[in-house]
Amino acid sequence: MHDNVVVKQRVNAPVEKVWNALTDKAQMKEWYFDIPDFELGLHNEFNFYEPGDAKKFHHHGEILEIIPQSKLKHSWSYPEYSKDKTLVKWELEPDGEGTMVTLTHKGLENFDHLGLDFATSNFEDGWKEIVGKALKDYVEN
Repeated sequence: MHDNVVVKQRVNAPVEKVWNALTDKAQMKEWYFDIPDFELGLHNEFNFYEPGDAKKFHHHGEILEIIPQSKLKHSWSYPEYSKDKTLVKWELEPDGEGTMVTLTHKGLENFDHLGLDFATSNFEDGWKEIVGKALKDYVEN
């Protein structure tokens, strides 16, 4: 069985503003994660930790697809814990004056063997908070 998380959220902000929030590391730090080595470019790799000082989970990503103002796809993995990778895809569609944001995180079954910290339900809750609240509040204000 494939464990995918899909979160859809309409935001009252134009696509360009949302795209910049997703791809500019200075803006990302305000609502998403602090990713100092993030540079938008195909096959660029980036690294970050969860918020706070614990630095427990090293996240690694590689950008796999870029369609400006429309789609950003990258891998999402935890190299210290597992070779397995998952895929995160952001899709933006104009919706009147606003934007429909769709976040898809695929392949989470690959993390099942890593235990509760990596449970699909945790990712679901996390993405709902990130997309439905943090991103929405950031681009609308």
